[in-house]
Amino acid sequence: MAEEKTETMENKDKKEKQEKQEKAVWNSYTEAEKEALASLNENYKDFLSSCKTERESTEEIVRQARAKGYRDLQEIIDGGESLKPGDKVYAVCMKKAVAMFNIGTMSMEKGMAILGAHIDTCRLDLKQKPLYEDGGMAYFDTHYYGGIKKYQWVTLPLALHGVVVKKDGSVVKVVIGEKEDDPVFCVTDLLIHLSQKQMEKKATVVVEGEDLDVLIGSHPLEGKEKDAVKAGILELLKAQYGIEEDDFISAELTMVPAGRARDLGIDRSMVLAYGHDDRVCAYTSLAAMLEVDQVERTSCCLLVDKEEIGSVGASGMQSRFFENAVAEILHALGGYSGLSTRRCLANSYMLSSDVSSAFDSLYASAYDKKNCAYLGKGMVLMKFTGSRGKSGSNDASAEYLGRLRAVLDKHKVSFQTAELGRVDLGGGGTIAYIMSLYGMNVIDSGVAVLSMHAPWEAVSKVDVYEAYKGYKAFLQEI
Repeated sequence: MAEEKTETMENKDKKEKQEKQEKAVWNSYTEAEKEALASLNENYKDFLSSCKTERESTEEIVRQARAKGYRDLQEIIDGGESLKPGDKVYAVCMKKAVAMFNIGTMSMEKGMAILGAHIDTCRLDLKQKPLYEDGGMAYFDTHYYGGIKKYQWVTLPLALHGVVVKKDGSVVKVVIGEKEDDPVFCVTDLLIHLSQKQMEKKATVVVEGEDLDVLIGSHPLEGKEKDAVKAGILELLKAQYGIEEDDFISAELTMVPAGRARDLGIDRSMVLAYGHDDRVCAYTSLAAMLEVDQVERTSCCLLVDKEEIGSVGASGMQSRFFENAVAEILHALGGYSGLSTRRCLANSYMLSSDVSSAFDSLYASAYDKKNCAYLGKGMVLMKFTGSRGKSGSNDASAEYLGRLRAVLDKHKVSFQTAELGRVDLGGGGTIAYIMSLYGMNVIDSGVAVLSMHAPWEAVSKVDVYEAYKGYKAFLQEI
């Protein structure tokens, strides 16, 4: 009995100590910090609301970078100019990815401090021949992008974003559905009265990919007998945008949830928005990068495309875009060689800044409660991702974790560690495993997200702020 009592007391002391360590981050802030948190999150909501595609994100990132004194690397190359410590440059790939560099006083051969995130997110892309009419209604035929639960995308207000490139090379930007007086679009669903057979299907097929066509109109063009609604849509597109039906062949148009990012909760403690994955890490990385001025170790903010479909293509992390940009910078610094580029990359430190799944008590069985992320507990460190036996994972070294912990503690950054779901259930990937191939130290870090990959996702304002603080500390100290 005495042994049991002693064990009970030890468990109680341990629990009290843990609860003390896990004091709500919200309650630890000064008034000045609360104001900084609120300001950052308001700016973040604006970014999310206006940057719903990679092109829109890249354009805004470049705008903010130039306002902070960053110059286009291509201008440096074309002008045959040199670079020196203190210079700030950026490079853009296909208008869908961007890398920013703040040149430090230390030789780049000793490595960089890299914040890497992705700016693509799940959506419905229009096919190259999207417009058709059926049953007196006009539709856009779509192909979904990234891992989604297809049934979540029906009966939502959707907005059309993208560009149309005409044969003469002119580019037409399109955004319909974001202004209060704009029309919106939607994927329809079968009424409950007729859905007995539909309701018997598995969730994976209750709505199939080919059924995610978007309703865009029903007004027939006067005087037109066949496909009159489609003809009416084409007439409007011609009048408003100068677009012909053939121009869809060279267009990049996508359907995304319509509407602004909003505060979530009566206490306004969270943000509900489309595209937290992974623009929450991209924005906080950008904000940290722009705040850090003079650095010893060259800092880099790398924001790329195509992560949701395997980081492929010219604008994805598997391309040579980043490596080429580093080589060009070394050349402009007067120290380029194949060996210097390899040394620079191998000696670098990176935070692969991507989101983690937040614990959801409604689905508690999917998580290991001791090793998962929680909303409002700070930025997340994930030693490894992958799935099941760590398959496809980058696994950060203990030495790197120890060094990173010291940096975060020094700057009073609240952080937590996590895995993505239960061992035999969860899994996921980031760009970390690709960057680790250079031999650099890489670890996944980011923000916990509820309802990840859903049309509307949720994050804690605390975690957005702590991620920003953590990224800034990393650039200054690592």
